Amino acid sequence: MFHSIPATKGGLLLSLMGSKKTIPKCVLTIAGSDSGAGAGIQADLKAMAAQGVYGLSAITAITAQNTVGVEKVQMLPAGMVEAQIDAVLKDFPVAAVKTGMLGNAEIISAVAARLEQYNIRKVVLDPVMVAKSGDLLLERDAQEALREKLFPLALLITPNIPEAEVLCGHPVKEPADLKAAVRSLYALGPSFVLLKGGHLTGSREVTDILFDGERYYYYRAPRIATKNTHGTGCTYASAIAAHLALGKTVPQAVKAAREYLQNTLPYGLNLGHGHGPIDHFSICMKKKR
Repeated sequence: MFHSIPATKGGLLLSLMGSKKTIPKCVLTIAGSDSGAGAGIQADLKAMAAQGVYGLSAITAITAQNTVGVEKVQMLPAGMVEAQIDAVLKDFPVAAVKTGMLGNAEIISAVAARLEQYNIRKVVLDPVMVAKSGDLLLERDAQEALREKLFPLALLITPNIPEAEVLCGHPVKEPADLKAAVRSLYALGPSFVLLKGGHLTGSREVTDILFDGERYYYYRAPRIATKNTHGTGCTYASAIAAHLALGKTVPQAVKAAREYLQNTLPYGLNLGHGHGPIDHFSICMKKKR
């Protein structure tokens, strides 16, 4: 069952138009820009809108990117990232923050300082390291800064298996390895760890595992055969942040976001020559029909 879009309102746009008293929940994404609009800031904002929240952005990097790969990356100065965060947090009632591509240690330090300064508690950290195409999106010397400065501030981190292997330092090759990995990642400081299991092959089912230091939560879904998966990690984390802003607990937010992603994946768009983007509003259109 899909929980995110109000069936009678048609999502954020109509709810805003329909009542002057409606004040949407605001979620800030701090991430890089994808010129192909399948991942990064663009995917984040679309995913947030599809959940019925108002997305705000602080851009960390500009990428020349399409469905095939990343052709060029220009990191923004850390001071400019700080200025964007300040401008947003001083003026908007931000209920949650999602981070994506941060790129380097200077930006990571700046983001950590601002999250502490503004006492932001609902932080979903997607530790973006490598693009779908294999292109590096986080400088190697920034990985330690990510662990030390941002993980302890995160309510939830959402690594995929390749990212988890780098962060915890041991391989994740079998379903049994998932528990050991989330325990290692939890020890780095976040309140919750969501390890996405899509990279484990050999099964018709995908299992994501959430850990809070005591309890394991499992989210299982049939594997969908599609190459149009560009931006799924960004979308997943952004939808979680949106549902946290709407008042759900972490397990509830993960469940709602996982269902949204599962229901959206079959409607991936055959655009470009590589991994096409998903259609973030396919569920909205399906409900309207």
